[in-house]
Amino acid sequence: MELFFYAVPALMIAVAVGALITVLRRARHVSGAWNSGLTAEARCLNTYTTTSGGAGDTSVSTTLHHVYEFTTREGRAVRFEERNGPGTILTGDVVTVRYTAEHPERATAKPPRPGRLLAEQGCLLAFFGVFIAFCLFFMLAVHVGFSAAHEVMP
Repeated sequence: MELFFYAVPALMIAVAVGALITVLRRARHVSGAWNSGLTAEARCLNTYTTTSGGAGDTSVSTTLHHVYEFTTREGRAVRFEERNGPGTILTGDVVTVRYTAEHPERATAKPPRPGRLLAEQGCLLAFFGVFIAFCLFFMLAVHVGFSAAHEVMP
């Protein structure tokens, strides 16, 4: 029974760390594309939405996706998909994308907003930090509670 009170928070911590790594990696890719200085004109090939949630009392979340294609300076055709782009970009529109020479498939059509990116990452770091600290505190409290219960029992 004690294992349950350690395993569940440990699993929650692992999921939170994985999500944190994913979010920080994407922010690093976007920032690198903005700072590389490489731009190209890309055509929006497709737009579509995906939904999640809606089971029972949960709210429905809709995500807008764009599929872009551009040609690098070296002549390589690159196609990539980006989530949560502006709703004003429609299929057939031409937009400026920013990319790195090493990984053009990690391009972004989002305009540079380093302050906003930093603020978003700071808020996510704070959220995940508090979440992980709560899980660790819970595990410690359970450990102390079980230790005290074992001392009282003859």
